[in-house]
Amino acid sequence: MSELRIGEVAERAGVSVDTVRYYERRRLLPRAPRRQSGFRIFAPEAVARIRFIKEAQEIGLSLDEIKELLTREGGADKCRRVSELLQAKLTELDQRIKSMQKFRHTLSHHLTECKRELDGKGEAAECPVIMEITHLKRT
Repeated sequence: MSELRIGEVAERAGVSVDTVRYYERRRLLPRAPRRQSGFRIFAPEAVARIRFIKEAQEIGLSLDEIKELLTREGGADKCRRVSELLQAKLTELDQRIKSMQKFRHTLSHHLTECKRELDGKGEAAECPVIMEITHLKRT
């Protein structure tokens, strides 16, 4: 099928119909022509484009940044801007990953402490994590 109605696009892309309309208003999607009945007609490529937009948002790109990526005009200057944007996002993503790995290590340490306390004291155990947090609040 070469034409999709808005509900079909939304369902296949995993978003709401309102999201499709919003992306169209923001010009992240090409303006969809309408049938005589008034229904919008989307090309199947709209689904892939929406999925790209959602993935780009998940890694922290704003809709304005995504719009710039999706704009095809601009030649070498545009390519440099896109390259700089992607490099900045990769750097930011690397920093977030590092921070998350550090936090994961902290959580793993707390889990080990909890298990040790429960294994050693059973029902008489006191949560070392809560005790540490309570101690931090007092200092």
